[in-house]
Amino acid sequence: MKFFIDTAEIEEIKSLSRLGLIDGVTTNPSLIYKSGKDFKTVIKEISDIVKGPISAEVTSTLADEMISQGIDLAKISNNIVVKVPLTKDGLIACKELSLKNIKVNVTLCFSSAQALLAGKLGATYISPFIGRLDDIGTPGLNLIKEIVDIYHIFKDDIKTQVLAASIRSPLQVSQVAMMGAHVATIPPKIITQMIKHP
Repeated sequence: MKFFIDTAEIEEIKSLSRLGLIDGVTTNPSLIYKSGKDFKTVIKEISDIVKGPISAEVTSTLADEMISQGIDLAKISNNIVVKVPLTKDGLIACKELSLKNIKVNVTLCFSSAQALLAGKLGATYISPFIGRLDDIGTPGLNLIKEIVDIYHIFKDDIKTQVLAASIRSPLQVSQVAMMGAHVATIPPKIITQMIKHP
C-alpha cells in the first residue's frame, strides 16, 4: 500500500520524507492560501522534495476552466496529478485531461456509483472520503470495500486506483489496507500516531 501525506506544509513533508514513508502528497488550495504563499510556488517546492504523485487541486467549478487549470498545473512538474471534484463538470474535466495523458485524482467521492463513473472516464485515482461519511452516520469503510470490489471485477477496463481519504485514525489506515485500497492519504499527525504505541 502507498502512503500519501495529506498536507501542504513543507517542513512536515520534509520530515516525513526523511523517514522514507511518503510515496506522494495530496494538497488543498485553501491550506496553501492560508499560509500566504503562492499556490504554484508551493506545489513546485513539494515536487522538489517528493518524487511520487502530488495532487494539486483546481479551484474552478466549471469544466472548461478546470481543464485549463489542470493543463497549467501539470506543467509545474511531471509528477503532478490534477485533483478535480466529483461533479458533472469535474467528470468532464477528468475525461479531457485523461485524454491528454494528464493524471487525474477525482476527489470528494461518496458512493460506489460515483467511483464507477470516474473509473470509466479514466481517473488515475478515486478519493472516497471515509471520515466525512462516518460524520453523517454512514460507515465510510463500506465504501472502500464496494469500490475495490467493483474495480476488481472490471480490472481489464478500469485502471483507477482507490485512494482512501479523510482518514481519522491509525485503525482506519489498517482497515483500508485490509480492504485493498491502493493508497491512503494520511494527515501527518496520524502517521505519527501510527509510529507510537501506548
